Amino acid sequence: MRRALALALALLLATPALADSDLPQPRWANEQLPDPRQEIQAQALMETLRCLVCQGQSIADSDADLAGSMRAMVRTRIAAGEKPAAIRAWLIQRYGNWVSFAPPVEPLTWPLWAAPLLLVLAGLWLVRSRFRTGAK
Repeated sequence: MRRALALALALLLATPALADSDLPQPRWANEQLPDPRQEIQAQALMETLRCLVCQGQSIADSDADLAGSMRAMVRTRIAAGEKPAAIRAWLIQRYGNWVSFAPPVEPLTWPLWAAPLLLVLAGLWLVRSRFRTGAK
């Protein structure tokens, strides 16, 4: 019984250490393109794409392996002459709208776009009612 418990504990503690990939990063993951104009286009696009692992960082800022692979995909496609809009559309098709920091305005995302305005209006209404109560 102790052996099984010790083995389970060892596996539980070793899991995070084994979670990192030993595979090398793709060529363009951390290397800039030789053409400065293409690199500027790639950087501008990468700043607008969300890391699917980190979720709060762009793929340009993230150290996650998946972000490195996505950077390599973007740079490879830019180097091949593809337009940033086409690359963005391809990534959105592949990973969904979540990959973009600026999701499209559509019926499904209306609450996302309306929430800040509604919260500001609710706050103003509360402040107004507080001032009215305090003035009496």
